[in-house]
Amino acid sequence: MKITAIDTCLLTVPTPKPMALQYPEHKLVVAEIATDEGLRGLGYSLVFNGGGAEAVLTYLDTRLKPALLGEDPLFVERLWEKMFRVDMGIKKQGIAAYALSALDIGLWDIAGKAAQLPLYKLWGAMSDRIGAYGSGGWAKYSVDELIAEAEKYAGLGCQYYKMKIHHPDPAVNASRVAAVRKALGPGVRMMVDVNQGRDVLGNQRQARLLEDFDLLWYEEPVLADDYDGYAEVARSIRIAIAAGENHYTRWEFKQLFDRRCVQYAMPDVCRANGFSETLRIGKLAAAHGVALTPHLIHEIAIHVVGALSNGFLVEFMDWAPPDLFVELPECKDGVIRIPDRPGHGMALAPRAIEKYRSR
Repeated sequence: MKITAIDTCLLTVPTPKPMALQYPEHKLVVAEIATDEGLRGLGYSLVFNGGGAEAVLTYLDTRLKPALLGEDPLFVERLWEKMFRVDMGIKKQGIAAYALSALDIGLWDIAGKAAQLPLYKLWGAMSDRIGAYGSGGWAKYSVDELIAEAEKYAGLGCQYYKMKIHHPDPAVNASRVAAVRKALGPGVRMMVDVNQGRDVLGNQRQARLLEDFDLLWYEEPVLADDYDGYAEVARSIRIAIAAGENHYTRWEFKQLFDRRCVQYAMPDVCRANGFSETLRIGKLAAAHGVALTPHLIHEIAIHVVGALSNGFLVEFMDWAPPDLFVELPECKDGVIRIPDRPGHGMALAPRAIEKYRSR
């Protein structure tokens, strides 16, 4: 089997309310890989809020796509290494990692279709039912909007809800958490997300005000590159740390694991150099007793969680319009059942490219 063409495009996707209050649109870098045997693989990277998506597409088209044309798509590991080493002067983080991710996802889609297996079964299969946590709670939401969103996810059976704590006053954040906690009652456990917004001292002050809420985790306390800061926060607060959406390779995660900074690892399949590297990160996490809870992209991240023994939750965020994909996996009773379709099982709706393509 040979790769004969890779068709790419950029989609601009509007978000629903209340998310649109914070982020009115996201962008999707799409790569459809064609072969001489008729199998096609869909790869894509979600660029949250759209920043840099055009650069991702340019790097994919000009540097990585030529490396794959004419190759056998079933040699996924070899092709990942080839793409990773195309430009050794450019770290595979940020823009380059998003681009590589889209192509790696498409290659694995072909591999699953060739084997006539969904990816989680191709990789070994631990479970076909993945717990989901409701996610949102953006800073621009009013307290009423926060509560309404949390109750929506609770109504779908989600036993966990994550909200942002972005206000500069720690007491304001604590009051918002308290309001949601009271509305949800004892059946739903909460997490909070700092989004790299504080220094070590600021996190210590904030965490003290949240310790009585029995939070599952405290996410991204400091800048992603500040590994020593992560370690200091982890040592000094009484809430488990989650991180990883802005870490792109197994070597970056190793820095977190070696310092015992995190209890929950959150690689993003569309940022962490695709399925291939996310699986490596997940297995490395298992060796350190760390649970795997991928960031976003629940519709394909479910395969990674379903394949690994330390897979825990996927992040369920209602960001996609109903006419973007043919069929999104549903969350019922707080669980997403992995579809039995070959590959990752996702396909763009027939008119999605025509409707959302960026001009």
